[in-house]
Amino acid sequence: MPVPLPPPTLLNSLIHNWLCEDWGRGDRTTLSLFPDPARSPHWTARICLKRSGLVAGLPITRKVWQQVAKEYEVPAIEWEALVEEGTACEAGTVLARVSAPAAILLMGERVALNQLGHLSGIATLTRQYVEAIADLPAQLVDTRKTRPGLRDLEKYAVAVGGGTNHRFGLDDAVMLKDNHILAAGGIAAAVRAVRARAPYPLAIEVETETLEQVEAAIAAGADIVMLDNMPLEPMARALEIVAGRAKTEASGNITLERIRSVAELGVDYVSTSATIMQATWLDVGLDFVV
Repeated sequence: MPVPLPPPTLLNSLIHNWLCEDWGRGDRTTLSLFPDPARSPHWTARICLKRSGLVAGLPITRKVWQQVAKEYEVPAIEWEALVEEGTACEAGTVLARVSAPAAILLMGERVALNQLGHLSGIATLTRQYVEAIADLPAQLVDTRKTRPGLRDLEKYAVAVGGGTNHRFGLDDAVMLKDNHILAAGGIAAAVRAVRARAPYPLAIEVETETLEQVEAAIAAGADIVMLDNMPLEPMARALEIVAGRAKTEASGNITLERIRSVAELGVDYVSTSATIMQATWLDVGLDFVV
């Protein structure tokens, strides 16, 4: 099932800011060659993948060039995606073809390829994590450790890779972390205060690091208990304490080498920032077709 893109208002604003950053006071090279971009020679270019992986961001690539064309009053670009979003491709695969005045292609090239390579890298690494636990009930979820301004797109790439999105922001759910709990005077006091003020039906998740904290979270009525940075043996004991009375999330030090052993314990969710923060770009290039 296709993953929905972030809303157009958000995408258009992001693309506008990316282009402003890249252009500055104007593309000195392209505008010197073609002072009237709309009347520059018409060319077709192809987008090629230089390293194998999962493709994410093609629809946004098209939107980048559409916005450049609109800026210079070019009626339309011609776009043909040759692979579907989320497809695993080998190095050398031609992902899409785009036709437009040369100046339009040149002025949008770097912005279009940057986001495509970045999001594809996240989707590729996410897929590796998902496949490691594909036969187990646990779901892989992401975190709020995202680059400022890019959260919606990075989480979109996680979803393209088969991961599940955790909360997008602080308004999505209640998560009582160690500093919240300390400042509030303990788990019971923190959960009680949240229950009295948070709007229904927000779930309450409590971060725990010890078995005593797990017991306190269950006694306080937490909806989700996060088992943070626990070794496998204490985590197994924590799950016995929870005994199905709340959902459980394992977090902290989740690596590709460790994720399966964690998921096999029977947690409901395994969360990691690695799929975003440790992903490397997939290199992509734009070549004019001669």
